[in-house]
Amino acid sequence: MKYGIFLAGLAMSGQVLAQTPSLTEAQASHLASLPLHCITQVLPNKPNHTYEFESDLQLTPQQLHPSFYGCLDWHSSVHGHWMLVRLLKTFPTLPEQSAIRAVLDSSFQASRLQAEAAYFDTYKLAKGFERTYGWAWLLKLDEELQTWNDPQAKVWHQNLQPLTAKILTLWKNFLPKQTYPNRTGVHPNTAFGLVFALDYARTVKDTAFEKLIIQRSKDYYGGNTNAPGYQEPDGTDFLSPSLEVCDLMRRVLPAKDFIGWFDRYLSKESLNTVTKLPFVSDRTDYSIVHLDGLCLSRAWCMKGIASALPKQDKRRQLLLDSASEHLSKTLPHVAAGNYGGEHWLASFAVYALSVE
Repeated sequence: MKYGIFLAGLAMSGQVLAQTPSLTEAQASHLASLPLHCITQVLPNKPNHTYEFESDLQLTPQQLHPSFYGCLDWHSSVHGHWMLVRLLKTFPTLPEQSAIRAVLDSSFQASRLQAEAAYFDTYKLAKGFERTYGWAWLLKLDEELQTWNDPQAKVWHQNLQPLTAKILTLWKNFLPKQTYPNRTGVHPNTAFGLVFALDYARTVKDTAFEKLIIQRSKDYYGGNTNAPGYQEPDGTDFLSPSLEVCDLMRRVLPAKDFIGWFDRYLSKESLNTVTKLPFVSDRTDYSIVHLDGLCLSRAWCMKGIASALPKQDKRRQLLLDSASEHLSKTLPHVAAGNYGGEHWLASFAVYALSVE
């Protein structure tokens, strides 16, 4: 993918973009090809399934997960579906619209989604399956369908409800007993999951879930100070532990309270560290390429955090400039020709470009 696809029309100021890149129809059309390809690609596959019955040893990924079997793993398939819904909502006349609708209609068949929901009841050990990263993307997918006034999407959304209900039950049962948050830079990161869960709860007006998330967020992070952002990133991070918490707390706390909390939470040293681009040494390595995802998730966090800061706050411009740099330097590598990144990075790119 060439820089021109993403940077056309954007004024440059030194080495930093004068404005944050935004998603265009041409970009959307290009990015759509990635999940369109991988959603029905079975291999390679990382099912993350814990076998409980000898009779299940021969089950294929499609048999275990008839809707979300492609894109290497369940969560990548889910956010690949989210991405296609998002692109079609945003750009209804995409050249790929027919292909997108056909893929979505196949995945969102009622019987397939009922089987996805039944998976969590069939296996006792499935309570922790995709907790909470995959759960978060499933709720983001439901939220996207919920807010789309399209006749076919309404059917898809209705068909998704058994799985959504199952994920909600699992999360509502788990959150009260999750004593400590996971501060990792990969899938179990608690703050990332709660961001999407809170957005969902507010969209569908699930006030009980919203209150639970807000309270647990305050329990986990409200008294935190001096987060060790200066030690980031780890070698396989695709999420910033410190910035994800900030992105959550800006949603949870009133504006004035957030600024005071942010002052205490992230030192100048840590902020300077997490706003510097990481070096990605090998994009053919399925773990090292996570760092491209880190650039994209940092960008959406930084844009969100900046929106919660006063215009005169110098950290605001630092965050916006860094978000632009992270996006502009990473977007050309989203479709670099290696499946390790191509099966998931496009979703991160679309979300990062969609955050205002």
